[in-house]
Amino acid sequence: MKLALVVIGLVCLAAGAPVSAQTATHPAAAPATAAAPAASAAPAPAAAAAPGAAAGAPGAEPAATDTRGLDQDIQGLKKDVVDLNRDLFVLEEELLFPANTQVAVFISMDVGDFFALDTVTLKIDQKEVANYLYTPREVEALGKGGVQRLYLGNLKAGQHELVAIFSGQGPHERDYRRGATLKFEKGIGAKYLELKINDRQRRQQPEFEIKDWE
Repeated sequence: MKLALVVIGLVCLAAGAPVSAQTATHPAAAPATAAAPAASAAPAPAAAAAPGAAAGAPGAEPAATDTRGLDQDIQGLKKDVVDLNRDLFVLEEELLFPANTQVAVFISMDVGDFFALDTVTLKIDQKEVANYLYTPREVEALGKGGVQRLYLGNLKAGQHELVAIFSGQGPHERDYRRGATLKFEKGIGAKYLELKINDRQRRQQPEFEIKDWE
């Protein structure tokens, strides 16, 4: 009888083992299925970031506006620098060449059909103060009515002599060299002199003169 009970107990234990094993595996399977929603919920932050990016798009327009404003500020600064340089240049000339001692010599050309200017040498009181070599473009500008400041310096009041020597090609493309002389009085104020190259149609020759701007 005891042996039969023992056999029956062993059979029950043997039969109950799978049941306990099966019940042990079910709780482990439940968390796995519960974890699946957590894994599927992981991409949610990336989807949530999209509205933020879309909201940032309108911000590009203020950035472009700021860039245009910066460009305008830069252009304004450039203009201020140019104006400042011009003012400094004028101030420097006023300091180096005061009105009471200043003398300036300009050069102009009328048509220039009979003379192609090459160089001009300028002497004041037998001292060379300027020697300028002209380019074809500069000669063309003078022929169109341009005026060039050839010399700016200082002279004390009194009598002075100005000598200008012009070199270039004259009629028939021959080398041409002529001079002009002027004696002038330097007063208290600034003195302005002009070298003029004119065509003399009757003689078909260039004419050189020095004009005193009173």
